[in-house]
Amino acid sequence: MADLDRRTFLSAPLALAAPAFAADPPEWFDRPMRWAQLTLVEDDPGQYDPGFWIDYFRRTHSDAACLSAGGCVAFYPTRIPLHYRSQWLGDRDCFGELVAGCRKLGMVVIARTDPHAAHPAMYQAHPEWIAVDAEGRKRPHGSMPGWWLTCCLGPYNFEFMTEVTKEIVSRYQVDGIFSNRWSGSGMCYCENCRANFLAATGLNLPRTSDPQDPARRAYIEWKQQRLFDLWKLWDTEIRKINPAACYIPNTGGGALSELDMKTIGERAPILFADRQARSGLAPLWAAGKNGKEYRATMGRKPIGGIFSVGVEEAYRWKDSVQSEPEVRMWVLDGIANGLRPWFTKFAGTLRDKRWLPVVEKVYQWHYRNERYLRNEEPLARVAMVYSQQTAHYYGGTAARRKVEDHTMGYYQALIEARIPFEMVHDRLLDGSKIDRYKVLVLPNIAALSDAQCAQLYDYVQRGGSVVATHETSLYDEWGVRRADFGLSTLFGASYGGEVDPRMQNSYLRLEGAAGKRHPLLRGLEGAERIINGVSRVSTRAGAPYPDPPLTLIPSYPDLPMEEVYPRQPKTDIPEVFARESGKGRVVYFPWDIDRTYWEVLSPDHFALLRNAVEWAANEPPPATVTGPGVLDVTVWRQKESMTVHLVNLTNPMMMKGPLRELIPAPAQKVTVRLPAGKRAAKVQLLSAAQPVQVQQAGGAITLTVPSVTDIEVVAIDFA
Repeated sequence: MADLDRRTFLSAPLALAAPAFAADPPEWFDRPMRWAQLTLVEDDPGQYDPGFWIDYFRRTHSDAACLSAGGCVAFYPTRIPLHYRSQWLGDRDCFGELVAGCRKLGMVVIARTDPHAAHPAMYQAHPEWIAVDAEGRKRPHGSMPGWWLTCCLGPYNFEFMTEVTKEIVSRYQVDGIFSNRWSGSGMCYCENCRANFLAATGLNLPRTSDPQDPARRAYIEWKQQRLFDLWKLWDTEIRKINPAACYIPNTGGGALSELDMKTIGERAPILFADRQARSGLAPLWAAGKNGKEYRATMGRKPIGGIFSVGVEEAYRWKDSVQSEPEVRMWVLDGIANGLRPWFTKFAGTLRDKRWLPVVEKVYQWHYRNERYLRNEEPLARVAMVYSQQTAHYYGGTAARRKVEDHTMGYYQALIEARIPFEMVHDRLLDGSKIDRYKVLVLPNIAALSDAQCAQLYDYVQRGGSVVATHETSLYDEWGVRRADFGLSTLFGASYGGEVDPRMQNSYLRLEGAAGKRHPLLRGLEGAERIINGVSRVSTRAGAPYPDPPLTLIPSYPDLPMEEVYPRQPKTDIPEVFARESGKGRVVYFPWDIDRTYWEVLSPDHFALLRNAVEWAANEPPPATVTGPGVLDVTVWRQKESMTVHLVNLTNPMMMKGPLRELIPAPAQKVTVRLPAGKRAAKVQLLSAAQPVQVQQAGGAITLTVPSVTDIEVVAIDFA
């Protein structure tokens, strides 16, 4: 297949694979609210105390557990040849002991397997099961001397691990199998991969990471389909033994995720976001972002938020313990964004017990307030679109900078603006999914198909509004540049023929007389100009546009200092297009305002990002929170109540962990719009554990939250 056709290879296979594996989901999957994971290490048998862990599960009110069973190391007396047993296991059944203890507590139990590594005996018996690099060399394990990395797409998983899975389910009747590192350790050039890829596509495995290379395009989709086939195989074999059980892969996430989240959302009855803690410059709200990304395709299905109690950095300090404020804030922001907490502990033998009371306190709070945390739906009216095809085919190896940094910047701005919002997958833009939102934000969603552009046009005609940035819709779904924006008519702007990748010392002129400026410029009174971004798309107005709120001041020298003055202080080149369209509104920034905001955090850019969403919405948000500090605000509805979560992110370590202390935010005024036809019968604060005085009028209530240390939840029972 020399010329790859997306319709025949990409869309059709994934579309055919999309339906769920069973007509009905497992009965247990929505019951657990608090998860516990104990990942045993090989020398745990004989020295760790399983009774301690069962008691800890009881004290934390954990109602589900994920326990180490097999894969690279077996913790039960396996009968499968080459299934490596722990050298310390002896005649014990550590996995079986833990399963029995959890069952006595009435807990759901799933077994953890890890198929990514093979011991030396397996390498000797089946070298064809081992991953191979581009030079044809078998790949040794990077951390464990003498061990090897397995190929995830060949017989090791499809044959050997299938037998391991069947043995565990048949012997212990677990509720599911959860596999870690099941999707491989990078690209494999083994004989099986070469032959299978050639048979499926007619191509040899790619030797480039360029997404415009036909072989690379084909490989991206072929690997996805191969992993979905593996998922289906394991799930089918599990259900043959126990129809109430299922396979749960450790997979998924946002735009940078390998597997298609739309297909994952259709297949999985339950999923777990494995983003265990902050590292590098990750913000405190990153846990909540995980929840939004998964929910975009999972809908109301349960999503667990896996969190580690240790330090998560590239140096892999797996036996470490993180500070209490850091652990609390990571978990609580996940809970506020719909994740069900899942703590994970590596090694059953404790060397540092400081984390135990931290998790216990959070879980006990969660247990006491479970009624208000079993959410039915979010009530946000704003949603941010994320696009895996943009990351894969437009971003490629630079996807973090070209795609994810735009999302991070606009996400940060919405947090600071205290605008409740959700996320939407770009393959789910039909009206049934997006009409619940008044505004869709498209942060450089560059790669959109004609059909997706048509869905966005129709959305605006029905009354929705769009805020878009930079190269949004300038490329098709393959990442091939169009002659014009796919959304040019919606933007009121056409592509001018070039993209300036690196502006230096450029500015934006704020147009309009005092008191007559466009609402987009609210908060910028007194400023005649502000800094521009770094990259801009050349545009021209598609229709007369006499009064653009922002115009371009082109770059001018920044050295020597005597020459730092604008050569062209005024142009008529619009740098934002804001217009009414159909029944909705559209704002388009042709420059990288969101990406630049993530890098620079200019308050002027924040004002523009906030104002664009508020002007496009043209309605009050479901909750308004005013007061000092930085808070992540989410709004939820339960069966007979609604909640407003206020997560206090105010901390000098907000962008770089770990937190040293929790710094309480002062009083916050909260106004909540009640759902149509509802009245508040009771209002209470779940962290302060006290009722609160409210004013109720015009379908809304207003109250004051005295302080927020880490999280406060305004719980409203309906009359």
